Amino acid sequence: MASKYEPLGEYLASRQTSEVPMSFAEIERVIGAALPPKAADHPAWWSNNTSNNTMTKIWLDAGFRTERVNVGARKLVFRRVDRPRATADGVMPAQPVAPRLGPGDGGLLARARAALAGTVHLVDGVDLTDPPGENWDAQTT
Repeated sequence: MASKYEPLGEYLASRQTSEVPMSFAEIERVIGAALPPKAADHPAWWSNNTSNNTMTKIWLDAGFRTERVNVGARKLVFRRVDRPRATADGVMPAQPVAPRLGPGDGGLLARARAALAGTVHLVDGVDLTDPPGENWDAQTT
């Protein structure tokens, strides 16, 4: 039996971009049904955990992960993580490949930025390893 969410996988797989921003209403139009109530109230419903829900497997199998989930605004972004499937004419669209950083490639901040790319925005000049105002070296009595 086919999942009611399969049209979303087909839609995502047909996109030629690395990001597909969508509103919940657009997703509902694509699947031809309403999203479950939990999708509108719980950001965790949109997690990329394969045991999360039926729809998660659909977007993961299409080569996408969810990012920037905003249940208040009822929108999110699907980001391509897999090579795209060939188009109808058999051509594989070109996709940028993110560089993989190793231990000597720019330090902790660069590795953190690479690992968090697309999930959060780090302002230039912010040192994530620096305590935010607390004096951690001070001894308490």
